[in-house]
Amino acid sequence: MHLFSLENDVAVVIGATGILGGSMAEALARAGAKVAVGGRSRERGQACVDRIRAGGGSAAFFEIDAVSPASLRAAHTAIDSALGAPTVLVNAAGGNDPKVTVTAENPFEAISPDDWRAAFDLNLVGGALLPCQEFGPAMIRRGRGSIINIASVSAHLPLSRVVTYSAAKAAVLSLTQFLGREWGPHGVRVNSLTPGFFPAEQNRKLLFQDDGTPTDRTRAIWGHTPMARFGTPEELHGALIFLASHHASSFVTGTDIRVDGGFLSQTI
Repeated sequence: MHLFSLENDVAVVIGATGILGGSMAEALARAGAKVAVGGRSRERGQACVDRIRAGGGSAAFFEIDAVSPASLRAAHTAIDSALGAPTVLVNAAGGNDPKVTVTAENPFEAISPDDWRAAFDLNLVGGALLPCQEFGPAMIRRGRGSIINIASVSAHLPLSRVVTYSAAKAAVLSLTQFLGREWGPHGVRVNSLTPGFFPAEQNRKLLFQDDGTPTDRTRAIWGHTPMARFGTPEELHGALIFLASHHASSFVTGTDIRVDGGFLSQTI
């Protein structure tokens, strides 16, 4: 068996209807996994499935609302029937709501409890907690599984303006370490992957003007990143496949891998 082969795996990617999640689903399929493309948009999910199948991979779309236990339960049952028992789970759902970005007009103290709850529901509860509760116990019963939670550089070093997102992603890191410890003895590894700055739907308005020119924030990010650029989705694939592979990362759990161009290493 090739060290990075996922030939005998069924991988569930929740949030595969987004740019990064969809790219991750395609990478898992190329490594040999049968992929359950999960998300709320059937149109975008089916487009991801079509790309995977066009490349010779195996995939199917499953409608999943990650903040709904009933939706997760129904999807789990359908995935078991259509593809087989999941052995890999990637929690890629999440994002920052631009409406709660801290600005002079919208200071920290103006962020409502409902806004805080919404950020934690999307990024922690739906972004990691509920999917782990749904798929983790079945992996434990089989004694085999790899769960990959998608964190953020903002979880390690809270970034300006996105306080609710930063706090929720920090909670994802804490949950990952907890489950890595609790489930490791049962053959289920739980790790996180921290992307640096990868332009996507949820952050594009912060990074680029309407005419496509970079914002001051983008220039600040590039100046703080030793590689002086944004990442591309494909640059996450190596770390993703490493963590998913039960051969390559068999002794890795409760840890975080950063793919950030050196952003978190930069000081002065």
